[in-house]
Amino acid sequence: MIHIASDRARYARQLRLPGVGVAGQERLAAARVAVVGAGGLGSPVLSYLAAGGVGALTVIDPDDVELSNLHRQLVHDESSVGLAKTESAAAALLALNSATTVRTHSVAIDADNAVELLAGHDLVVDATDSFDARYATNDAAVALGIPMIWAAIDRFAGQVGVFWAGRGPCYRCIFPAAPAPGTVATCAEAGVLGALPGVVGSVQALETLKLLLGIGEPLIGRVQCYDALSADWSALPVRRDPLCPICADVPDVPWSAHTDPEVALVSPAEVEGHDGVLLDVRTDEEYAAGHLPSSVHLPLDSLLAEGVPAGLTTAQPWIVYCQAGTRSAIAVRALADLGISARSLEGGYAAWQAARD
Repeated sequence: MIHIASDRARYARQLRLPGVGVAGQERLAAARVAVVGAGGLGSPVLSYLAAGGVGALTVIDPDDVELSNLHRQLVHDESSVGLAKTESAAAALLALNSATTVRTHSVAIDADNAVELLAGHDLVVDATDSFDARYATNDAAVALGIPMIWAAIDRFAGQVGVFWAGRGPCYRCIFPAAPAPGTVATCAEAGVLGALPGVVGSVQALETLKLLLGIGEPLIGRVQCYDALSADWSALPVRRDPLCPICADVPDVPWSAHTDPEVALVSPAEVEGHDGVLLDVRTDEEYAAGHLPSSVHLPLDSLLAEGVPAGLTTAQPWIVYCQAGTRSAIAVRALADLGISARSLEGGYAAWQAARD
């Protein structure tokens, strides 16, 4: 959280913005973002999120740095050649902002591990060049109820959008299945102008910050297309497929910054003296680092997969919290499906801490 003069100096230009301020900067500090891919798109995404004050970044990439990467993957340098991209990226991000927590997974994301890798994050950025990884990321994001900020590049062109089941289409609504192997050229085969992923990845970073701050209109229901040769931007409207095999059963919820009209909120002051169930849906690591007194711990992914343990009473009122308020809103909706009425702690554990301070 923003307490000391050095933090205020670092984020001074950002703190002045309407919709950001100290409260918004603290929201960024409490956020957890997963980035799949530490290459051309991942470089600007990771760099700008770390520089902007996002508190926890998870980098997922199975590859090592090669010399041919360096004309576009600026999170790496010549000394990184031969290192795991996750290791190289983590070092660069910590050098940029030592207050950022960086977790790394040097594995390929797939259908078997995607939910486990992405659970506990507020959103995921798809910065990969693999169709298998992209579909696995999308499907896990739908299962976890989090948005996926997607982009793709090819030669001199790029596309970027936000896929969030319930607020708009998911990736499979637009691209139901991967193209046949060999029908789409890779960057290695087709080539890519070095600065292009910098442009498109920067838009991904902007969309990520907008979602975390709850400002502006995110690219939900639109795909932004960029032609570098003509310097032309155009928007392509996209719709949810009601027959989508992945997100068809996800209820529609209108976009609203940080307030979900279906989720009742409770202020940090109202938590004091609460005599019902106080449920922490953060990860094991987050809970161990600090939690509200008398709270019960049930990670969101466990709640979504297994429901509520039999030992928890449903007769008393429930309050649910996470780090910043996004995951707890998902949990409140899941509890409602189980017949349990609950409210979400507005601003999460970060807001409770700030209120105490």
